Formats: sequence, structure tokens, C-alpha cells
Amino acid sequence: MITKIYIAHCEQDEPLAQELTLALWAVELESFSALYRKALILSLADRIRFGIRQSDCVIPILTEEGAKSPEVNQEIGLAIGADQFIIPLVETGVKLPILIRHLQPICFSHDTYGGALGKLIQNIRQLTRLDWLKIKCPYCGEEMTQYISPEEEVERAIIAGKHLETRCSYCQKNISLDPRTFRPIL
Repeated sequence: MITKIYIAHCEQDEPLAQELTLALWAVELESFSALYRKALILSLADRIRFGIRQSDCVIPILTEEGAKSPEVNQEIGLAIGADQFIIPLVETGVKLPILIRHLQPICFSHDTYGGALGKLIQNIRQLTRLDWLKIKCPYCGEEMTQYISPEEEVERAIIAGKHLETRCSYCQKNISLDPRTFRPIL
């Protein structure tokens, strides 16, 4: 069962990693990244080793900069050495590093990153059980938990170009959700 995910990325791709973190948070998956400013008493190497060992899956974000990054490639090597499950998110046109070239990546461009995150969540959902969805109401700011929409409903919304609909259990306002990332849309 996948509950914790390590995100390997270079410093330039921190905004992409943060967007991925929010998408994983929405479906109640915990994420680690060595670049996060947590546990500063630990060295960067210790944070990397801890994060990869404690994770059920490693997701490298491979943009042109990320694929060239020695740190990202070392994290991939460590994940392979720890026999971790790896799902690469790869920018269109970027070649996968040799150690993971055999894997099927999820491709994205900067315009299609949300769709790639949706595809990633859909794939994780097929591998593990995701029951709950966390939503922060954009109107009142309260955080609520509810059952995640069935996969068929999510797929229909994506194909139709529509949003998922829910209601805040605190302020009772209707909320539209992006069916790919489950994030509220204003």
C-alpha cells in the first residue's frame, strides 16, 4: 500500500514539487523531499536517506535541469538500491536517466502539468486504496475530509471538461474541484 511518497527534484523545480505535494496531500498521501526545510538538525544526506527509506514510492520530477542534476540522479540511484517503486514525471523531450530508462514515465509540459498530476494520482489509485479526500475551503478556509469520488466519476468529469462538485461542511458553499488534482477552483 502506498501512503508515503518521496519527491526527487532539483532546486529549480521546487514549484513543481510543491504543486505535486498539494495534489498528494489532497488524496491523503504524505510526501517527503530533501529540499524541504524540515529537520534542519539533520544533514541533507541524512534527510535524503531517511525520506527514501521511509517512502513506499519515489517520484522524480525530471525537467531538463532535473535530469542533469547530480543530486536527483543520486536520489534515483539510492531509490533503486533500496528497491523502491519509482514513477517518473518527465518533461516532454527530456531523456530518462539510464537507471530508469526501462520505466514508463508520465510526461508533461508546463501547460499540462495538472493533467500529469491527475494521471499520477489515477495510477496510484489503481495500485493502492485511496478513500479520503482533504479539501481546504477557498471561502471559509476550513479543512474538511470526505470520501473521494469514484474513479468513473472522475474520468467522466475529465473527459467532459467539467469540475467535480462538493459542498463545504462548514460554510455550506458549493465548491468546484479540478478532477485531476482535486484542488478547489474559484
